[in-house]
Amino acid sequence: MAIYGGQSAEERRAQRRERLLDAGLELIGTEGYAATSIEKLCAAAGVATRTFYEEFATKEELLMTLHRQVQGRAAVTVRAALSHAEDASFAERVEVAVRNYVQTMADDPRWARLAFVEVIGVSQAVEANRLGLRHMWTELLSAEARRAAGGDRDFHLGALALIGTVNELVHHWSRNRAHHSVDEVITEILRVANALMLD
Repeated sequence: MAIYGGQSAEERRAQRRERLLDAGLELIGTEGYAATSIEKLCAAAGVATRTFYEEFATKEELLMTLHRQVQGRAAVTVRAALSHAEDASFAERVEVAVRNYVQTMADDPRWARLAFVEVIGVSQAVEANRLGLRHMWTELLSAEARRAAGGDRDFHLGALALIGTVNELVHHWSRNRAHHSVDEVITEILRVANALMLD
């Protein structure tokens, strides 16, 4: 294995990939997906165009990778928080889940724009990726509601409605941070959550 500057070829490639992802987050999260060309991505990352195609088949693939990253990070955070609230009530567990999810997104408004705006209407592949991630959250929320309510009620539509609420309010916050705090957003989401899931 060749080593240059103290790094292997695999390490250098991993760094180039990370620079492309960082550039993607910055450009897509501020200028938008449509305004972000592969040439702009490569210039921002400081890599050659051929390097992009060594890592991603298309710009869409980079977008989907970023989307899976942020939703995966949020899922890990939420599940870890729920595991520490095993004996809490449904309302408390929902608050734990919502608070950790929203705060993960609120850490960087670029993630909110990418996850809730820029992945919409891009292509069938991006839509399939988005719906797959939405299904993951729907299942998690439905399981929480069934755990609290018992019985055989189907919570699927309620979970979808709650996800829509979260998406819209977090996106609204990301564009109007001077007017609303994260806590205000979380409070409104929790009102909707309790009405939808345990009405």
